[in-house]
Amino acid sequence: MRFRAKIVDLACLNNFSRVVNTIARLAKTCTLRLTADKLYFILCDKVANGGVSMWCELCQGNFFDEFQMEGVAADHNEIYLELTPENLSRALKTAQSAKAVKIKLTNKHCPCLKVSVELPSLSSSSRIVTHDIPVKVIPRRLWNDFREPRVPDFDVSIYLPALKTMKSVVERMKNLSHSIVIEANLNGEMNLKIETDLVSVTTHFKNLGNPPWASEDGCQSSAQDRDLESMAEARIDIKKLQQLLAGQQVNPTKALCNIVSKRIVHFILLHEDVSLQYFIPALA
Repeated sequence: MRFRAKIVDLACLNNFSRVVNTIARLAKTCTLRLTADKLYFILCDKVANGGVSMWCELCQGNFFDEFQMEGVAADHNEIYLELTPENLSRALKTAQSAKAVKIKLTNKHCPCLKVSVELPSLSSSSRIVTHDIPVKVIPRRLWNDFREPRVPDFDVSIYLPALKTMKSVVERMKNLSHSIVIEANLNGEMNLKIETDLVSVTTHFKNLGNPPWASEDGCQSSAQDRDLESMAEARIDIKKLQQLLAGQQVNPTKALCNIVSKRIVHFILLHEDVSLQYFIPALA
């Protein structure tokens, strides 16, 4: 099992740092899955226990100048590592003006991702700063726990308003309530609502647009039979929503949300070379 990669291009390095920073704000620990052409950051808190799940996918070719890996076996050419993304984020912070960054899977006293940052120096020799980030290798028999979550058969799918706007609304509401109701319809309308004994506040968004989804077998999802005006809603933990909005450093080109009434809200943030899915279960 081997893995080594190198980033020389500064723009790619900054992009990769931004992705890792976002992940670090969303998960204390997560699973890094490495395949020949992609990297995934995965968080599978069991939704049944009220946990969120996350699936972030990157094409390695858009970030790395060199990328070599040999998986656990020829027919399972993948590596799964458990790590604390904050540690990786910290290591990359030292690399903002680096000439190159190398990442390598090593095993000195325990498995580690070794991040070597080559910094520019005034003399001819370069300065290298090394970070060893402890990881846990996840055995093959547990890989099934880290499958891509299925997109639920949603009642409504809608494009989100500007995330900055949404973030400032949610931050103000957070001081008033622990939960927030997200509701939307197929007419491009979405409301964010909080209701407590003392106060009820609703923010309305209009003309957001609804994505033209079709399910795999060519027939539309259950959303198609809905009355355009009728709202699908789910009440979720406001802190979890705020965490998602506050952690965003990837600036998605498209952001949308699927609502399964009273069950789950599924966010999808798309950027040219990154896609992030985030699932927040509804509160009872």
